[in-house]
Amino acid sequence: MKTLLRRMLSIWKLLILFLLAGAAFAYAMFQGGFVSWFLFYSFLPFAIYGALLAMYPLKEWKAVRKIAKHEYNAMESMTVEVELTRKSVFPLFYLLVEDKFSFALKEKASGKVLIFPGFKKRIVFTYQVDALPRGEHLFNEVSVKTGDPLGLMEKEAAIAVPSRIIVYPVYEELSYKPFSTHYDQGATVSKERVQRDTTMAVGIREYQTGDRFSWINWKASAKRDSFMTKEFEQKQSHDILVVLDCEKSNGFETLVSFTASLIRGIIRKGAQVGLLTVEKERTAFPIRGGEGQRSLLFHHLAKCEDESPLSLANVLDNEMSTLQQQAALLITTTNLTKQLIEKTSYLANKRHQVVVFLVKDANESMTQQERSLKAGASSRGIIVIPVSKGRFKEAFSEVATS
Repeated sequence: MKTLLRRMLSIWKLLILFLLAGAAFAYAMFQGGFVSWFLFYSFLPFAIYGALLAMYPLKEWKAVRKIAKHEYNAMESMTVEVELTRKSVFPLFYLLVEDKFSFALKEKASGKVLIFPGFKKRIVFTYQVDALPRGEHLFNEVSVKTGDPLGLMEKEAAIAVPSRIIVYPVYEELSYKPFSTHYDQGATVSKERVQRDTTMAVGIREYQTGDRFSWINWKASAKRDSFMTKEFEQKQSHDILVVLDCEKSNGFETLVSFTASLIRGIIRKGAQVGLLTVEKERTAFPIRGGEGQRSLLFHHLAKCEDESPLSLANVLDNEMSTLQQQAALLITTTNLTKQLIEKTSYLANKRHQVVVFLVKDANESMTQQERSLKAGASSRGIIVIPVSKGRFKEAFSEVATS
């Protein structure tokens, strides 16, 4: 329908152009004199150019979009180069070129430029997108528009040049330390004793509280004048399931950033991790380890949105039967509620290790209600850890000092 209207408008403008040319000729014939003929001959080149422009195939332009890479981290800058070429040398008064891309990028760059090509067959222009937002961004087409100097005739064409980039969430350096929960007299936080193969030492490190006396390397200790212990290979894997709260939230970008930092820290520690998100649809990734798993989870985090119709408490209620009891459950959210504490308490009673990370923006602090809920959760065996943007590495400070 839009194409039909555009064609009808072009035909109508061409008719107006011919009518104006005919009117100028008729005026010169009947009026006579230098002025009338001067007006006719002055208008004639514009009328001829407009008629030729109406027949000019604007779609002969070919476009190529060049992007240095197709994977970025959030807040990075990106430079885009667009190259336009054609075969003919028909003179064009102007060319308005616009690179069309997804709405999320429009606030960062326009991708629009006005060019005066003349007889040029090749045109190249670049633009920059600063502070890329997280997500998957599509580049659809390059729009070109031209017209005559009087604005009587205009032509527009869209050149399909599909491209796609993925912008991963920004992450902070975070050193993951395992949790262990006990239920004798409430909940405590401590370092999990990971079983090690004590028959094969792979290195040495400084002595830490809790290391066995038999692990001390006496020769290295004598050389360095401080106790050094042997470092052994880990035999026992540590399985973790991360649940990301996808309910609508103003701090969702910070939440995704922390979740990405957490997953990266877990995998770098050598543990295995899975991810569960419920947006408009449920997405679950099985618990695995390695860089392949990290790339897969980061790709999903780049695209996820806070579109869940369910609260996090309802999500956990629906997932009760599918959660693995042997896997530690790490929940990331921006909203701590009484219903969430009740659901996580039920999971903790089923011998799940449950930790809730309450993620806040840099200048945001816990409310009095959240502090009260945190204290109540602790008495039920639930660990609630507040985390602030820019201070993600402090999320495990309690583990390190306990």
